[in-house]
Amino acid sequence: MKILGLAVAVALAFVPILANAHGPTRQKVTITQEVNASPEDVWAHIGNFQDMSWHPAAFKTDGSNGNEIDATRLITLAEEGGPTIAEILYKYSDTEKKRSYSYRITSVKVETLPVTNYSSHLTVKPADDGKSLVEWRGAFYRGYPNNDPPEHLNDEAAIKAVTGIYEMGLKAVAEHFAAGN
Repeated sequence: MKILGLAVAVALAFVPILANAHGPTRQKVTITQEVNASPEDVWAHIGNFQDMSWHPAAFKTDGSNGNEIDATRLITLAEEGGPTIAEILYKYSDTEKKRSYSYRITSVKVETLPVTNYSSHLTVKPADDGKSLVEWRGAFYRGYPNNDPPEHLNDEAAIKAVTGIYEMGLKAVAEHFAAGN
């Protein structure tokens, strides 16, 4: 009985250490945007994994293997020679029932985007009156994987950056179709 009591006492002694030893938690962002165009037209505009020209932050996209699983793309931001984000496609569907693709970031500097282990899904669904609903959602960890991250690499910075990217992109899609394209 003394051994059991000692084992319980030792285990309880480590509870405070274990409580402080956890790392970051997975963060999630989902942004939706109604677009005044048919799902077919919206998908034709944004559904090609190799083409990010619809997003204002993308200066150039280079890639290989089209919309095939394991296709890759390298997005250059802002200007020629600007920061880059490398991504790989792991799911793609362009059927009438499901227009969606899913991808992961394979390489990005946290100074460019303060996240790690990022995956994302872009989906176009029918909405009322022939319109579309575009959903962009992602899951990721903050840019600093250890405890006590600097402010620019914490959970809030990661959420703010991803939210800004999604909102900017979806706003551009809505404006593209509002302009009669």
